Amino acid sequence: MVLRVGLLVGRERSFPDALIAEVARRDAGVVASYAELDITSIDRPPPYDVIVDRISHEVTCYQPILKLAVLAGVRVVNNPFWRIGDDKFFNAALASRLGVAVPKTVVLPSKSYGEDVSSATLHNLRYPLDWEGMARELGFPMFLKPHWGGGFRDIYRVDSMEELFRAYDRTGRLTMIAQEAIGWTQYVRCIVIGKEHVRPALWNPRLGHFERYVRARETMPELSPELTERVCEDARKLCRALGYDMNTVELAIRDGVPYAIDFMNSAPDFDISSLGEEHFPWVVEKMADLVIDLAKAPRPAEVRGWGEVLR
Repeated sequence: MVLRVGLLVGRERSFPDALIAEVARRDAGVVASYAELDITSIDRPPPYDVIVDRISHEVTCYQPILKLAVLAGVRVVNNPFWRIGDDKFFNAALASRLGVAVPKTVVLPSKSYGEDVSSATLHNLRYPLDWEGMARELGFPMFLKPHWGGGFRDIYRVDSMEELFRAYDRTGRLTMIAQEAIGWTQYVRCIVIGKEHVRPALWNPRLGHFERYVRARETMPELSPELTERVCEDARKLCRALGYDMNTVELAIRDGVPYAIDFMNSAPDFDISSLGEEHFPWVVEKMADLVIDLAKAPRPAEVRGWGEVLR
């Protein structure tokens, strides 16, 4: 019996095409292809042994189908129940509980609400909000970012109360978090596959999108062996806790301490134009290992409470 891996993707092509080809090259009784979904009944889950989800964060109608697939025993990478359940504020609190350094972080009430929400609805919110206390705690500069989402959308660096209020006024109904800025000397992006395999790569968010990996070494020193070991272990610790089988964990190094900045990347950028020739083959190899293993040795998706994670 041939085992089937379905790739659920958006516009990307270099990574899924390479993964399909690598799985075929190994001739291990597993076939990978682009997934095909249709109107879906509760008693007819998608006919795959493994689904690699790269797009349901954008195409949300796929999310209930992926949860149905998990219910039917399909292994979905990443687990949709875990992915939908987390957010950047919770992740920062979880990381801190796990002993991973994170920037000081607060969550903000939304700037605006729907027409059916009035001042009476919001009577639990203190007024006025303690903006001055928040500024004293985080200091300037600080960053405002949505508590859920990615792609560098709706992120603001603010250097004063005036800039803070101008940025906040533009956030509308979004739930935002505010974080202290970490003045870093090195910045690393750990690519994590299967919660255990980690490839730490210098990565410079100040460069253009297609230069952040390939030109990072020109702009900062290499990591020491000790720091490399620490960022890899921090990345594993976070992915184990979040249940992510593919992720990128970004850490900013300040005074020798790695601070976890962004690790909610359930569909990380695996395009060859971003990763470059240095990292792309490793990602394809490890993802092929993962999907073949999950297809040939099926096991239930992990379902744990957060209390179990923190024990």
